[in-house]
Amino acid sequence: VQLVESGGGLVQPGGSLGLSCAASGFTFSNYAMSWYRQAVGKERELVARIASRGGVTDYVDSVKGRFTISRDNAKNTVYLQMNSLKPEDTAVYYCNANNYYTRAQYWGQGTQVTVSS
Repeated sequence: VQLVESGGGLVQPGGSLGLSCAASGFTFSNYAMSWYRQAVGKERELVARIASRGGVTDYVDSVKGRFTISRDNAKNTVYLQMNSLKPEDTAVYYCNANNYYTRAQYWGQGTQVTVSS
């Protein structure tokens, strides 16, 4: 099983970044997918999640209207489009796969997002 995130980097406040998470080794379409983030000195928090078949999404209040989660089950990939980035969005972003029926859960290695001028 692998979850490989990509797309992180350094961006100025107000800028945009797109993260991708490529999955392999499990039946991607059976798993809800989420993005979490963890800033230095803070607990990991759920940023956004999307149901296994897509269509149902949920966001933490601080990113609503700025971030969009999506998935392509044909490509076994989940995305996070981040717009109007703020310094407080700086964190390591992790991809998560969760099968609520079997309780199987997987994590990616994380990708750093830094928002700074």
